[in-house]
Amino acid sequence: MSAVLVSRDARGVATVTLNRPERRNAFDDALIRELDRLFANLARDTAVRVVVLTGAGSVFSAGADINWMRRVAGYSKRENRADAMGLARMLRRLDTLPKPSVARINGAAYAGAIGLICACDVAVAATEATFAISEVRLGLLPATIAPYVTATIGARQARRFNLTGEAFSADEALRIGLVHKVAPLAQLDAATDEIVAALLQGAPSAQAKAKRMIAAVAGKPITPSVTARTADAIAEARASPEGREGLAAFLEKRKPRFRT
Repeated sequence: MSAVLVSRDARGVATVTLNRPERRNAFDDALIRELDRLFANLARDTAVRVVVLTGAGSVFSAGADINWMRRVAGYSKRENRADAMGLARMLRRLDTLPKPSVARINGAAYAGAIGLICACDVAVAATEATFAISEVRLGLLPATIAPYVTATIGARQARRFNLTGEAFSADEALRIGLVHKVAPLAQLDAATDEIVAALLQGAPSAQAKAKRMIAAVAGKPITPSVTARTADAIAEARASPEGREGLAAFLEKRKPRFRT
């Protein structure tokens, strides 16, 4: 049985499912490599418009697999660094995916799984889901996920939850900005599909460029070089085939060709 399932629909929505329910969808080095490969393939697939990431069964992901953790405990520092870089590369691949990504959080999400959520563009959680950045309780630290977690919830909230390792609810996840939307589990698919449907209204190249623009300006002072970059970007977009088609469709009161 594959540890990751991928399904696609006619709209161009690819659903990636962590498929280790017997291990609470915990990930190890093999699963990380498989996700990295899948995200690379999805990035290149022009038929894919949106990627949804979720977990099989009743849990999103419990984070690192205990057997993997037991194994790496015997690694040298050099071996551990090489192993950790695998997770870092996969998270970066997801974060920079040139397609909108949605985390569909169907249950508990702990430790490294929080990094997966934060590397997605949008997160929708079941009301019943629980969360914890629990590494410090094992004598470890949430290091490879830190850039994504801190960018998502801010340094102040990261200080609390990274240091306490405490579990918190979906409502608290919504309050601190870890997730965008919360719905009862029975309505999670509908809530996720509302976000997906909205994403499918956008132009693919424009969305990819918008993601890159956010990364380029986030946390940066508004300098002349930043404002020049933004002006160049919109000028390029206006002259692009997508931009011309979108504007023409708006003026002609019709659906643009890039919209499904």
